[in-house]
Amino acid sequence: MGIISPVGSRLDVAWSNVLEGVSGTTQIEDFDTSTFPTRIAGLVKDFDVDAYLSKKDQRKNDPFIHYGVAATMDAIADSGLEITEDNGHTIGIGMGSGIGGIKSIEDNHNKMLAGGVRKISPFFIPGSIINMTSGQASILQHITGPNISIVTACATSSHCIGLSARSIEHGDADVMLAGGSEFATTPLAMGGFCSARAMTTRNDDPKGASRPYDIDRDGFVLSNGAGCVVLEELEHAKARGARIYAEVIGFGMSGDAYHTTLPPADGEGARKCMVAALRDAGIDAADIDYLNAHGTSTRAGDISETNGIKRAFGDAAKTLTVSSTKSTTGHLLGAAGAVEAIFCALSIRDQVIPPTINLENKDPECDLDYTANVARDAKVRTTISNSFGFGGTNGSIVLQAFE
Repeated sequence: MGIISPVGSRLDVAWSNVLEGVSGTTQIEDFDTSTFPTRIAGLVKDFDVDAYLSKKDQRKNDPFIHYGVAATMDAIADSGLEITEDNGHTIGIGMGSGIGGIKSIEDNHNKMLAGGVRKISPFFIPGSIINMTSGQASILQHITGPNISIVTACATSSHCIGLSARSIEHGDADVMLAGGSEFATTPLAMGGFCSARAMTTRNDDPKGASRPYDIDRDGFVLSNGAGCVVLEELEHAKARGARIYAEVIGFGMSGDAYHTTLPPADGEGARKCMVAALRDAGIDAADIDYLNAHGTSTRAGDISETNGIKRAFGDAAKTLTVSSTKSTTGHLLGAAGAVEAIFCALSIRDQVIPPTINLENKDPECDLDYTANVARDAKVRTTISNSFGFGGTNGSIVLQAFE
């Protein structure tokens, strides 16, 4: 697994900060936000792009590609996988993004307005399109198997993981690198989310700004980063003595067919998605030990997901342990699902449930156990991770300890 995030760009650092309840939200300093309603975001602070890409490749590619390639390379290193000319065709990659190269789009548009069409970089298009994380990583690592990128807003990397797992099940590859990346803290993207009134305006309290399920929440924190997992066919992994964090045993998808940005209050789309994942896994709702929620810190989203969980889990919801790690990382959009799947796998490894921080006064309409503020030691064998996106697209992944 590999991670680039506002709470750390190494697995151990990010996980430690999540468990300790460290927020990655800070003031934006890359551009003037004085006229913006929101002036804070989850920014990556400890990333050394020189460790992954040459100066030439850095200039060619948008920062979301920098993050995605780095997470992919770190995941490969963490897995101990050796990619050679002989096995490259058995290895594939599925890294997506929710928004993609918006920084490059803005920068090149400004250059054109200032100096004409000749000022546009010849690398603008290939350096900003969403499939280029998969493209660049495959070139650098000589991966010649399936090469895809799924774009489903904030469900992107969960869909990439689930559908990549199915590619392995169908024999398209022995190994798939899957996840997503995002760099959307730009003036245009920030302005767009501000206009939609989707983000928090708690600018004087950045560390307390992402507060899922709290009655005083006022929107999500936009964040940058990437996550990648190495998925491998079981016998292939065992044959090379791979360390197995967890097994993907279920994946579900659904559509709300309701509204462009709002989920239905009853959480019907979320319910269908979780039920589909549980059915695919062949388990009952009561078998889930931990649910990593989409939990963005928006009023409509938190209530809808809570209702969906209660309807999907029935009586088991009363004892289900839930948390939103977006309270620490903020919302990484297309990278969120992969980052949160990583946290689920680490929860299984370490037998601990990460907290939902900043949960001081629980919204009465959010009445589940959200692991408020402090991590909890617990028996964790099976987890489910939810990701929901604009357009009503939903994905749930079930991970289980490998025994």
